[in-house]
Amino acid sequence: MTPPFPIRQPCPPGACICGLERLLDTPGADLRIVRLTRQEERRLLDRLENIENLADLEHMQRRMYEQLGIRLEIAPGLNEVRSMRGIGIHIDELPGLCRKTRQSIPAAIRRGLEKRPEVAYGLLNAHDLLRDA
Repeated sequence: MTPPFPIRQPCPPGACICGLERLLDTPGADLRIVRLTRQEERRLLDRLENIENLADLEHMQRRMYEQLGIRLEIAPGLNEVRSMRGIGIHIDELPGLCRKTRQSIPAAIRRGLEKRPEVAYGLLNAHDLLRDA
């Protein structure tokens, strides 16, 4: 079954475990993720790299779920946060989401947090890690 809108080109056989073919063959499946073409993915990654503030990042999380079905959780890691690597970024399993995209989204968010450390501080503060004692 081919949806009536442009979809992402499938990965080469054996290169990815996204399950795009199974998703397209499943009747009644949530096909929002297949709208993420390579061009749209580049736009999304660019947007995540250029976040302005914590509200903007939270807005992007909501929009990614609404438009693509991607559940993204961003929170301080369990251990001490000394760099942007200490911030945990988790994407829920989603049929049709390419392995490379699953890796690219957290990397783009980390680059955005490195560009604007105040966003990272806001994230830490939202989880009570920087509040005054």
